[in-house]
Parts: sequence; structure tokens; C-alpha cells
Amino acid sequence: MSGEPRPGLHSERTRLAWVRTAVTMAGSGIAAAGISVRQDLPVLAVPFAAAALAGAVLLLRTGIRHRRLERALRQGSLVDGRRDARIVWAGALAVAAAALIMVLTMAL
Repeated sequence: MSGEPRPGLHSERTRLAWVRTAVTMAGSGIAAAGISVRQDLPVLAVPFAAAALAGAVLLLRTGIRHRRLERALRQGSLVDGRRDARIVWAGALAVAAAALIMVLTMAL
């Protein structure tokens, strides 16, 4: 026994949840942007590309966030996840904007 408290699998599950969110956001954003360009709707590609970018940034930040979480669990301190939550919020907002543009485009 090293005497150092082990954080357990909680942080691993959290990291995997962030990876799933990031990959879903990036992959679906890229696919939707590609379909929008092929359908000659470049206005729709912009918000979908923004969602893909948000997902890519989240994916890149996963390792940093995981190391901070492990350190915080060992020290018994709190983790500030506001920045990543804001990135997810921006990606979700981009998808909502794209959906609104799509509905308005089809209605007109």
C-alpha cells in the first residue's frame, strides 16, 4: 500500500463520458456540415462546423481535464469544469441554430 488514496474508476467513467460527448459532437457536426455543402446549403454548414470544432476542442482537452480531476480527487479539492461546460453549451447552441436555419429554409 502506497498510502496515497486511489480515486477509483469514477474519473475514468467521467473521462469516457466526455470523450463520447466530444466524438459525437465532432463526428455529427462534420457529417452534417458535409451533407449541407453537398445539398448546396452552405449557410447550414457554418453552425454544424462550429459544433464540430467545439467537439474537437473538447476531445483535445480530455487529457488535461482527466489529469486535473485525478489530482483534485487525491487532494480532496474541487474541479472547475466551467470552461468545458461552456464549450459543450456553445456546440449545442450551434446545433440548435443549424436546426432552426434548416427549418426556416425548408419552410420558405
